[in-house]
Amino acid sequence: MGAAGSPRVFNFADGEVLLVDKPIRWTSFDVVRKIRNTIKPLKVKVGHAGTLDPLATGLLIICTGKFTKRLDEFQAQEKEYTGTITLGATTPSYDLERDIDQRFDWSGIQENQIIETAASFIGEIEQIPPAHSAIKMDGERVYEKARRGESVDVKSRRIYIREFEITRIALPDVDFRVVCSKGTYIRSLAHDFGKAMNNGAYLSRLRRTKSGDFHVDDAWQVADLTNCIKEFSLTTTHEDIPKS
Repeated sequence: MGAAGSPRVFNFADGEVLLVDKPIRWTSFDVVRKIRNTIKPLKVKVGHAGTLDPLATGLLIICTGKFTKRLDEFQAQEKEYTGTITLGATTPSYDLERDIDQRFDWSGIQENQIIETAASFIGEIEQIPPAHSAIKMDGERVYEKARRGESVDVKSRRIYIREFEITRIALPDVDFRVVCSKGTYIRSLAHDFGKAMNNGAYLSRLRRTKSGDFHVDDAWQVADLTNCIKEFSLTTTHEDIPKS
């Protein structure tokens, strides 16, 4: 359905599902805008399912044309992430977007404590999204309020963690793999992980590897996809372009 290695034939108006490996420091909308501008002559809708933070990489599902009606369906699917939690410090954004604001002594932390703490998060839990998130409040993204120094009261939500596996421990860094429900903020999970250990923690690396049945191994690099679309456009006559 438009993943890497597929034949270089597209039907953007009837609908494509394009799997993209989002680069670090790109917003999810940066990817949408890049693809939209590349297929602009066709004048079709382009949208994404499931926002990734700028500092995260990995699987981003892009839909075009009539398939944009399926964005909510794709966004609701279970997600898998890998990444690194760094113990011994916190940041206001719960990741590397903001500077460290508090430090903690992590020298006494034991490996079994880390594994047991991760296991305690499995199941249905209450989670408060970060103040530096894209959730809307009073018609504005809450990160815009937070960046102005305004107090932000974000309500907690119920999310589900199916798996929380510790894959490597090299303190203060802890690598993990998480399988979770829609709406889970891995930044908040990292922050709460530190609190549960009577310490501090922030998310220092994040990669989305799966969403439903889609896997990042099948995703396009942005440059490869846009070049492929341009090649398709050059070999497609006006009459061949499907009408929306």
